[in-house]
Amino acid sequence: MADTVVYSASKIITMDPTLPEATHVAVRDGLILAVGTADCARPWGDFRRDDRYRDAVLMPGFVEGHAHMMTGAMWNYAYAGYQDRIDPDGRKWEGLADIAGVMAGLKRALAELPAGKPLIAWGFDPIFLPTERLNRRHLDEVSSDLPIVVMHSNFHLMTANSAALSIVGYDRNTNAVGVASFDDGEPSGELQEMAAMFPLMRRLGMDFRGLARTEFAMRNFAKSAMRVGVTTSTDLLTDLPEDDIATLTALTGRDDFQLRIVPALNGITQPAEDIARRVAELRKRSTDKLRLGAVKLMADGSIQGYTGRLKWPGYVTGHPNGIWNTPPDLLKEQIVHLHREGVQMHIHVNGDEASEAALDALEEAQALYPRFDHRHTLQHCQMADDAQFRRMAALDLCVNLFANHIWYFGDQHYERTMGPDRAMRLDACGSALRYGVPLAIHSDSPVTPLGPLHVAWCAVNRLTPSGRVLGENQKISVEAALHAITLGAAFTLKLDSEIGSIETGKKADFAVLGQDPFAVPAIELRDIPVLGTVMGGHHFPI
Repeated sequence: MADTVVYSASKIITMDPTLPEATHVAVRDGLILAVGTADCARPWGDFRRDDRYRDAVLMPGFVEGHAHMMTGAMWNYAYAGYQDRIDPDGRKWEGLADIAGVMAGLKRALAELPAGKPLIAWGFDPIFLPTERLNRRHLDEVSSDLPIVVMHSNFHLMTANSAALSIVGYDRNTNAVGVASFDDGEPSGELQEMAAMFPLMRRLGMDFRGLARTEFAMRNFAKSAMRVGVTTSTDLLTDLPEDDIATLTALTGRDDFQLRIVPALNGITQPAEDIARRVAELRKRSTDKLRLGAVKLMADGSIQGYTGRLKWPGYVTGHPNGIWNTPPDLLKEQIVHLHREGVQMHIHVNGDEASEAALDALEEAQALYPRFDHRHTLQHCQMADDAQFRRMAALDLCVNLFANHIWYFGDQHYERTMGPDRAMRLDACGSALRYGVPLAIHSDSPVTPLGPLHVAWCAVNRLTPSGRVLGENQKISVEAALHAITLGAAFTLKLDSEIGSIETGKKADFAVLGQDPFAVPAIELRDIPVLGTVMGGHHFPI
């Protein structure tokens, strides 16, 4: 007979409404056998006790419903972001607070670069440096002959120096969407969205998703997840070539790998018919810790990068109204076909015009081919208003809101993108719950740091760094926020029957916490220490 272990804890928060709290959980074969008191496993025969968590709080392992495996690879490049960040090994990287600091940081990175290599940095966001926008002239001061590229934190824009621009022939005669210019017609060095960025990325070998395909990056991703209590995460845009699937299958099959991974196939660039066929094949290859079969679509870009698509009156700064990564007509064609073929879709929509385009397409898809329990999920969906949430509810959609934006970009959205009134409904978790739309919340790591307790803190408190509360009536309770990072996120991945709560028959996946989220003030939710995770009964202490 398999070994049964009963773990004690100071408290177990189960997220199971039938038994919300417990003190003990029994585990057998990597699954939860029983939950309750010290004798919960007695009906099942012999067991042994394990008190290693007697002073800790156990929760279901957190579920990150929108992240990217390149989180584990980005530290191969220089960090040029505004906020402090922690790498997978726990090292703190100081934020760079102005353009002079960014340039100094790039010069330090250049000094350590092997000869002949281009300098690539990431994490930068110009919206925090309002007096002057980083451009090629700044980067030319770092080096005028070595290609330099600074990827913005949203991964929808980059800034390049003159040497990099010359590689792809971008000059004053270039007439292409996304290649920004100074007033005199010369390129500023800013490239917006993939059509403009990809030629340079290809020439410089900037394949961020490709870097994520290494075992080193995959392990770093899992390590980063474990540090913040995540036991299941998406990789929400991947091409899934055969080599990747082989590596992921082998790696996730190991007991010492700390993470369940749910990749979403890139559905943006291939015909919908081809994507549907590929998904049907991939589904058959899922394993216990690698779940295949979902698709990612992308409508617009980034609000803070001014490439998101906003409904009238647009951006308060008067910026042009963003860029369609997938124009509405093509988006509708993709959505209708994939819905008909039974493919679950995760659809990137940041601005409210993009949300409207996706809703129109999904409404037509449901009218033509009615389906139950499809769980199509609008991802980010940051500017949705109540009318759009009502439509989501009518269409049985899920939403995964980018609650971290409230803290990381809330002041900037209030002042420089959408203005005060629309910023008050930014990532409107309250509205989603009021209209009965299944809710998850996320980090979009590496855009913002992986950390579900911080994301939950944002949804509960809605505070910005300046002390603003962005929409008092959009706050949600601690319980609702914890649901959104456990069962809520699991539901959007069609995994709620296996993970997301601590109840009999589910995976023995736990987040080990140093404090009770219900016992600390809501303002301290993000400060609760994570002590490690349990994955299928295997222990991963920090």
